[in-house]
Amino acid sequence: MNDNALVKLRQITQTYRSGRKEFVAIRDVNITVGESEFVALLGPSGCGKSTLLRITTGLQKPTEGRVLYRGRPLDGVNPHATIVFQTFALFPWLTVRQNVEVALKPRGFSPEQRAQRAEELISLVGLDGFETAFPRELSGGMRQKVGFARALAVAPELLCLDEPFSALDVLSAESLRGELLEMWTSGTMPTKAILMVTHSIEEAVFMSDRIVVMDKEPGRVVADVIVDLPHPRDRSSPRFAALVDHAYATLAGQTQPEHVEIGTAPGQPGRTRALPNVPVDVLETLLEYVADLGKPADLFRLTEALHIDSDYVLRLSEAAELLGFATVAQGDIDLTPLGEAFAEARIVARREIFATRLRRLPLIQWLLGLLNAANDRRLEYDVALKALELEFPPDEAERQLDLAIEWGRYAELLQYDDDGEVLYLESDQIGASR
Repeated sequence: MNDNALVKLRQITQTYRSGRKEFVAIRDVNITVGESEFVALLGPSGCGKSTLLRITTGLQKPTEGRVLYRGRPLDGVNPHATIVFQTFALFPWLTVRQNVEVALKPRGFSPEQRAQRAEELISLVGLDGFETAFPRELSGGMRQKVGFARALAVAPELLCLDEPFSALDVLSAESLRGELLEMWTSGTMPTKAILMVTHSIEEAVFMSDRIVVMDKEPGRVVADVIVDLPHPRDRSSPRFAALVDHAYATLAGQTQPEHVEIGTAPGQPGRTRALPNVPVDVLETLLEYVADLGKPADLFRLTEALHIDSDYVLRLSEAAELLGFATVAQGDIDLTPLGEAFAEARIVARREIFATRLRRLPLIQWLLGLLNAANDRRLEYDVALKALELEFPPDEAERQLDLAIEWGRYAELLQYDDDGEVLYLESDQIGASR
């Protein structure tokens, strides 16, 4: 692979600063993409996959490390690489042909050359007859095809895909995956390698030759998996299922002792444990489903049973682990006795069980402690948010506070006045964190 390396990422680290706090988004990442390779970057939301894609193309400079393209250090934007984003990013006032031609104009192509090249690419992606249509006249799948045509217009050696199918409906996404694979495997596209960001395990196994598996906090590579399946791939084959299970097992990991799982509170030494971004009602559905099975559930099969994607299943399993409702090992989730009791309990009992577990989480303990110490047991949302921004980047701090409020309200540990944007404790909740 190294003999024909197209791009190499070496010791890539990306940090961000918010106020006096420095956050490490990616740490010591090493990735090589060779010619004729289709590589998938797979990992949970927030692990830095899209950041790595921007670094690879030169749209973002890493804090540390270097990018080598064909053995030479990359300085600035890579002229041999293009990106297709998850949003369609088309100019609404331009036709299909004009949107494709936009990519060619800066390269010095004449109007005649631009028109001819655009026609060829529009035909290649199957949009013949729509050359003069505007984006508003196209379906989501057709708009993304225009995005592919525009990306291919400059004949890039490296095509980068940033979750290009995630904004599409299921049928459109499946159709476009198949068409992209047909172009890639048949050699009709000029690209020498593809680097695709995805959080869908099945998509990664279905499309790529290699899967670089990442984890978060901070973003890092935890595995590099070869997908040795011929195209077209059969999702029902045992080998396909085995590779998917292996990827799930790698991403989900294994449940750790409780003190490791729950982490520490803001302001304390160690990592402040973020709450998994899932609503309580969906977590209830997962636990009920696994309880009904009466045995450990394969995480891969849960995506089909619950009609959700792999990233969501992994977040749900993480929440179940964090609360002590389940354990995860080798890609399977199994309920603990407490998880079984929660799944079988009625509403009031469920809230009591949930509240008991929630009080054990350092982040919730910290928030309840702030409320108990506040005047009238009331705390402005922005005050709590500013405190959390010392632990998390601003967007994540807001998400964590919103989750803490949602989970806390479900458990009746705290209340929130949306009009006044104030968190508060009822009289019977005062002192609950002590």
